Amino acid sequence: METFIEFITKKEVIGTVITLFVAYISYHLLTFVADKFIIKSKTEFEKKRKRTVIELLKAVFKWLVMLLAIIVILDMFGINVSSIVASLGIASAVGALSFQDTLKDVISGAAIIMDNYFVVGDFVRFGDFTGQIIEFGLKSTKIMNVDGEVKIIANRNITEVVNLSQKAASAMIKIPTAYEEKSAKVDKVLEKVVEEIKTWETVNQTKTSYLGITEFQDSSVTYAIRIYCSPGKIWAYKWAALRLIKEQYEKNKIKIPYNQIEVHNARKK
Repeated sequence: METFIEFITKKEVIGTVITLFVAYISYHLLTFVADKFIIKSKTEFEKKRKRTVIELLKAVFKWLVMLLAIIVILDMFGINVSSIVASLGIASAVGALSFQDTLKDVISGAAIIMDNYFVVGDFVRFGDFTGQIIEFGLKSTKIMNVDGEVKIIANRNITEVVNLSQKAASAMIKIPTAYEEKSAKVDKVLEKVVEEIKTWETVNQTKTSYLGITEFQDSSVTYAIRIYCSPGKIWAYKWAALRLIKEQYEKNKIKIPYNQIEVHNARKK
């Protein structure tokens, strides 16, 4: 028991505990202050931009705190820190070629912020993948689509991206309708649907509209409406609109055609 007490009361052990505690408190204090800084933003765009920069700075600060804590702890145990630092300098020069991609990621991350490609919370399209920026780090960016799938992209590979949050998102909804339905009746029902959609939050009342007949198919007439709203709402509103249209079609007994298969059994002679 005395041996254990002597061990935990050594200056190296106490110093290590204090160093780790200070490092932990320092990092979380920065996080707290940073979050308060974000809250004071005047606009949503400013808030998202600040959050993106701060998330990047948090990653840098975390590694710096860890590195400094390790150096302090090693110094307390009598290890020559100066020689280690000097060795790290030489090793970094030698290892630079091995970490070229990492350096490219960091530089590209800085360029994304400076050139305002996107910020955390923006909706973007990268290739054939569309989703929301949920995390932006030193090395990579994470995008999550409507199905919850997360695409992780190295920052150096983000050369072209379409930012959907810098303008209102839109969706055209096509509604196949049976030929025997009167156009005037369908027009009246879908115009009522559009008026309901215009009451939804962030929907652009001026641009959102009923487009009328857009196509003649083999077994149906295609009517369409277009919704304009904030990017974050577009998928939810599209699903809600489809449900509303089906409910109104059922209420007004308007048919939506679907494929049917007729089976003929030959009679036995």
